[in-house]
Formats: sequence, C-alpha cells, structure tokens
Amino acid sequence: MKFSDKLRLLIEERNLTQKRVANDLNIAPSTMGGYVQGSSEPDFETLKRLAQYFDVTTDYLLNVHSDKSESFLEDELLRVFRSMTDEQQRLYLEQGKVFLKANAPH
Repeated sequence: MKFSDKLRLLIEERNLTQKRVANDLNIAPSTMGGYVQGSSEPDFETLKRLAQYFDVTTDYLLNVHSDKSESFLEDELLRVFRSMTDEQQRLYLEQGKVFLKANAPH
C-alpha cells in the first residue's frame, strides 16, 4: 500500500478531514492534499510528525515490513489493535475467538 493510501486510511479511520490534519500539524491544506493524492511526499520531519499524530511508525507509513511479524496484514492488525481502548481490545479478541470457532472445520 502506498504512502498516500495509508495516509488516506488513517484520516478516514479517525473521521478526520485533510484540512483538520493539516491545521493540527501546521501544514498547508494543499500540501496535505498532495500527500493524500500521491502527487507529493513529505520531508523526513513532516513524516515523523504525521507518524506521531496518528500514533503509528514511520515504517508503517512507508510500508516497510518489520521482521517482527509475518506479513503486512499482521502489522495492520497490530496497529488497529493498539489504537483501541482496553475494553475495545477485549471485545475484539472475543469476537475473533467466536469467528474462529464458527469457521473451524467440522
């Protein structure tokens, strides 16, 4: 997944607007639009600020796979899980267990 797609996903997941993120980070809205459209990319400092803002790693934003997991899907699952409250995490785990049980071979 490209940087622009990751950024768009993060903005949508949090029900934010590009303008809001741009204002929060003191970036011109047109610059943020370029990042989301994929017509431009941030410098290193802005990349770090975006990662901090969304509570993700720069590796995640750049689609660099870590050796700590087996796939990008696992990285994404961990990112989503870590963004949840404790109660949401417990509920998510219970739903996952129910899903596995319901889809287990008979």
